[in-house]
Amino acid sequence: MRLIDTNQALTEFCQELINESFIAVDLEFLREKTYYAKLCLIQVASPNHAAIIDPLAEIDLSAFFALMKNPNITKVFHSGRQDIEIIYNQSGFIPEPLFDTQIAAQVCGFGEAVSYENLVKSVLGIQLDKSSRLSDWSLRPLDTKQLEYALSDVTHLVNIYTFLQNKLSETGRLHWLDEEIAILKSPDTYIVRPEDAWQKIRHRSHNSKVLTILRELAAWRERRAQSKNTPRQSIIKDDCLINIAAACPTSKEELEKIRNIRKDVASGKLGDEILEIINIALQIPSSAYIKPEHDKPLPNGANALYELLRMLLKIRAQEQGVVAKLIASDEDLKNFAVSANENNPILKGWRLEIFGTDALALRKGELSISYNPSKHNIELIKKAGD
Repeated sequence: MRLIDTNQALTEFCQELINESFIAVDLEFLREKTYYAKLCLIQVASPNHAAIIDPLAEIDLSAFFALMKNPNITKVFHSGRQDIEIIYNQSGFIPEPLFDTQIAAQVCGFGEAVSYENLVKSVLGIQLDKSSRLSDWSLRPLDTKQLEYALSDVTHLVNIYTFLQNKLSETGRLHWLDEEIAILKSPDTYIVRPEDAWQKIRHRSHNSKVLTILRELAAWRERRAQSKNTPRQSIIKDDCLINIAAACPTSKEELEKIRNIRKDVASGKLGDEILEIINIALQIPSSAYIKPEHDKPLPNGANALYELLRMLLKIRAQEQGVVAKLIASDEDLKNFAVSANENNPILKGWRLEIFGTDALALRKGELSISYNPSKHNIELIKKAGD
């Protein structure tokens, strides 16, 4: 097993990979005690080489980042969003070109968000030993079993990539990945905007004032977590933040009465900051309050069409062996049920070909969905002459 913990060894390894068409990449990290992930291990493999890089050995990662930036080498990840985020935060760029085997697996019929373990078992027939999965990767030294587990995350990924790439090429579906990969390639995917942090908090409020105060409090917490590099929940938990926004305290005495708030938070510096944020939020004019989104019922007739579209989508997804939500989201279907707007994703590219055309026919009454009792299946029937 090759463990790299010197600059020279890293440079030599990266040079060995310079002519590879693709490399598989995986990172081990911790973020339970920090806001930003702490990078602990980097695993890289190609059909000819494999190694584990130890970033905690205080080596210069420039050679690795240069490899990530090489436009001639495809970087293969499995569910790579967090890994790519770490690389982006540490290097300032996103690895390209990219390939994500979890996304590719959806197109190839392996289901939604298939795990690496299940994909290895399905494609390669190998049962992974996951006993080291919850290791503290920041501890040193790591034992052989931990290192073998970490390296297997990329050595098997090499063969999985080859399998999926061949299957996608054979079926002409490589371009089906473009939209999802474009999301991974966008810096906006990894930039956290404090003013948007409230949208990730689960709440039931439809009160504009409460939501506006919650937005300001969540933004304050996010900025504090970023500046201190500490988990946002360690500052104050979501449920407590919601309670504060709903009660809107204006004094420490009122703040201390909030359910689930810690006394040291209410009486200390954090309490002062919270009250200051609430005071600022109360100065916001009501015309600038958040307008809560309500689930509006579909217009008369559109709801029935929406239900038929859901059934049609399920049929087509099963026929094509692809995850339904990759073809159309629930919002896409609802929008189409109301209006056949040409900007709807289902009316573009490969989605139009496998679903959109039939959806249009269904909307026009030129396609019906019927159960065939003799064949025990659902059939799509087009009007004669169409």
